[in-house]
Amino acid sequence: MVIRGVPRDLRPAHLITIMNVDHHVCPWQGGALLTVWVRKFLNDPVRITKPYLSPGATAMDVGCGMGFFTIPMSRLVGASGKVIAVDVQPEMLAGLQANATKAGCDNVIAHQCDPQALGVSQWDGTVDFAILFYMLHEAPDPQGLIDEVFAVLKPGGKLLFAEPVMHVNNKEFSQEASLFTEAGLKVIDEPHIPISRTIVLAKA
Repeated sequence: MVIRGVPRDLRPAHLITIMNVDHHVCPWQGGALLTVWVRKFLNDPVRITKPYLSPGATAMDVGCGMGFFTIPMSRLVGASGKVIAVDVQPEMLAGLQANATKAGCDNVIAHQCDPQALGVSQWDGTVDFAILFYMLHEAPDPQGLIDEVFAVLKPGGKLLFAEPVMHVNNKEFSQEASLFTEAGLKVIDEPHIPISRTIVLAKA
């Protein structure tokens, strides 16, 4: 597995945190809880992503954490495909590395982003499918993030966007969804995912 941007030395001086009144990321200390098997009963990552993935595809998991979606997606795209896993916290990516190694997944590229930007322009126009699951409400610059994701998608590339009902109400979700359509994406589906508000969009 290729791991990029993960410091070998994870002493406190190297840690990245974003904690303020309006925007905060899930603390890395709780990252393992996001991958527990019980969560699959509500958010089965294979069921959620399989309709949009095929062997050889390139996928991107934005806000990947320790790999709840990344690992199943890497199996779905197979050895000829790859999954670009993006997160701001090096500890999350270190956990992802451990989980991917344990699962035997060597087609994962981990990318540590900046708090203010994903920095993923090297993959512009190459991604078949991207997922933003329960993370946009944590972003300090949602429109900037969406613009970067739009740029990495191929023409016809798909994006699954979901927010948790307990943190994002319907009005807020609609406002977020409008940012995607303003960026040039078109809503093509509204799949049912428990305790989630969800849409799938495509790049024209």
